[in-house]
Amino acid sequence: MPVEDDASLHEVGPYEDGLQDDGPRHECGIAALYHLPGATSPLCPPQGPGEVSRLLPRMLLDIQNRGQLSTGMTTWAPGRDLLLETYKELGGVSEAFRLSHRGKAEALMARYAGRAAIGHVRYATCGKDDINFAQPFEHRHLQKRKWFAFGFNGQLANYGALREEILSKDEHHVALKSDTEILMHELARQRSSEHLPPGAPQPSLIDVMRGVGKRLDGAYSIALLNAEGEMLVARDPLGMKPVAWGLQDNLFAAASESVALLNLGFEQENIHALGAGEAITIADGPDGHKELKIEQYAPSPRLAHCFFEWVYFANVASSLDDRSVYLARKALGEELASIETLPIDADTVVVPVPDTSKAAADAMAYKLGVPSVEGLMRNRYSGRTFIEGGDARWAKVTSKYTPLREVLEGKKVILVEDSIVRSTTMRALIGRLRDVGRVREIHVRVACPPIVAPCFYGIDMSTVGELFAPPFVSEGQDPESAYAAMAAELGADSLRYLPVESIARAIQKPASDLCRACVTGDYPTAEGQRLYQIALDQVTSGAGETRTYEGAGV
Repeated sequence: MPVEDDASLHEVGPYEDGLQDDGPRHECGIAALYHLPGATSPLCPPQGPGEVSRLLPRMLLDIQNRGQLSTGMTTWAPGRDLLLETYKELGGVSEAFRLSHRGKAEALMARYAGRAAIGHVRYATCGKDDINFAQPFEHRHLQKRKWFAFGFNGQLANYGALREEILSKDEHHVALKSDTEILMHELARQRSSEHLPPGAPQPSLIDVMRGVGKRLDGAYSIALLNAEGEMLVARDPLGMKPVAWGLQDNLFAAASESVALLNLGFEQENIHALGAGEAITIADGPDGHKELKIEQYAPSPRLAHCFFEWVYFANVASSLDDRSVYLARKALGEELASIETLPIDADTVVVPVPDTSKAAADAMAYKLGVPSVEGLMRNRYSGRTFIEGGDARWAKVTSKYTPLREVLEGKKVILVEDSIVRSTTMRALIGRLRDVGRVREIHVRVACPPIVAPCFYGIDMSTVGELFAPPFVSEGQDPESAYAAMAAELGADSLRYLPVESIARAIQKPASDLCRACVTGDYPTAEGQRLYQIALDQVTSGAGETRTYEGAGV
């Protein structure tokens, strides 16, 4: 993912698709397709295996929740002059692939038809509308094995060090402030034979990932395709970023989320989670035909799955590492109900903040024996907004959510939200519920612990100062007094978060297998911990905050 730093994080990112300002951003999604030799898969499009790329926009639509800023794909067709050809545009999948116009969509699919394809959806934190940041990135070369394209989900915590190393070498230049570009150069360097002993064999794709894996600190999933028709799909050694893959009837598919394969027609039992530090390669086998292999390219000393995938990011229809997103969110709601102390009366209702909070809200309401009502309606057709500034943020929220007075008036509302990052949306919603909904009381319940630390692994919250919770929460402090102060600041009657230990119970993973850095300050990588200390030093020094990459001395 890009590490763009040409605008303040305290401005509204201009590429939002009507989502909550409170919600964490800066996620991406990858997808890959390959029709292997053999009988034509029934899942193949009518045009045949040579045009399996036609299925890719459908997959990207299913992971559109992970990014709406830009989308693109690269296809491989062995009979084409451009063995690899990349198409990418700003905007969502339907917009970029002209899906509402049959003739234009067909022309695109025919032009970029291929037996193999990779795709990407992107969501950035800030910066300008720049197609140069859209993925896949393509690296052309005279030698086919060195001509490749790739898509990347995640963020390199040691981006700065890698960038400085590149720039320190004679006449080297980096065009974009993007860790995706740094990763592209690293992949190219590992694919070349310049750093190998004389006479050593040319590095394979798995060799490339072995070399790359030793150099990266951070979270990443990668889908790569080269001009020889070789494909690689890899997941970071800590398993932070999810990858689902499947093989059915000679059709291979992989994506950031399982729902993309399920809706393609894959049977549930044929969909698997790629292991941490594992890579899938499709390359020529001994018989000269392409074959699929799964290999460990890097050791996995521990797991650190991003818990926010289950809480917020992932499509509720997906399963990540064998745990249903819906069931995890349902369990979070049950956890909220188990710690609820609010007196319940006949006018009490539970209201989810659309849409990712609904499963938790419904489960909480069921456990408490009170109605769960859709008292907030979200306008799904308001389109992208290009506005900045505090007043504009407020205006944007009011255009996205409409309280239903007929449902809410005079009610004691338990407002369930999946997370509070910056608090902009929550403040606006509470005001709207009182002014428009005419509620009697508002009690905010958050299906997540307080976010007290930045993320350096791909989520848009890289400074301490932009976060709502840190000024109220300190070590050893009584949570109840902190929550009371936070509720007063927001304008709510009460506020309660889930304790940290609830996350592991709801996701049904050991706490040691989850990355919970943003709610504990304990980072799973050395570079992440170093950047956190820099972020803390920026606050305590009173020197003002910049994005941590800028203040990291790199």
